[in-house]
Amino acid sequence: MSRIGKKPIALPEGIKVDITDGVVSVSNGRETLTQAVDPRIRVEVQDGSLLVSRSGENKEDRALHGLYRSLIANMVQGLSTGFRKNLEINGTGFRATKAGSKLTLTLGYSHPIEIEEPQGITIEVPAVNRIVVRGANKQLVGETAARIRALRVPDPYKGKGIKYDNEVLRLREGKTGGR
Repeated sequence: MSRIGKKPIALPEGIKVDITDGVVSVSNGRETLTQAVDPRIRVEVQDGSLLVSRSGENKEDRALHGLYRSLIANMVQGLSTGFRKNLEINGTGFRATKAGSKLTLTLGYSHPIEIEEPQGITIEVPAVNRIVVRGANKQLVGETAARIRALRVPDPYKGKGIKYDNEVLRLREGKTGGR
């Protein structure tokens, strides 16, 4: 039995779940997230928690069991507390500013880069060298943060670029480092 799949998902106050025709919808009143579920997986609401179960014992059913339990648990957590990714900008003259729903990045290129906030995502700039990506959809938060980071990946020699706040960079020695 899947250890992850058999754990019940606790439903916090204000979270509503609707299960119809293989689609699980989780709502908190303001936002709604949906996830299509494979027909071999059953999702039920019991005693204020969600239970995910599977119909068979083959390898694919066991894999899907844990997968869908994690996806649904992420939807519940996202709508109750939310997800965030913190990014740091390192480099002389590199900075971020926010005007309305546009993020403007100056990253050493000949032009500033403007990024529009995707729907359901909030981008904050608490300082010129910090970016915070927030949202209820864990996949969309991670994808948006990865797209911002990909605009200027940290340089392996000086560490200039955009990195996650918890990312550890292993800097290389230059040509003269061995002498």
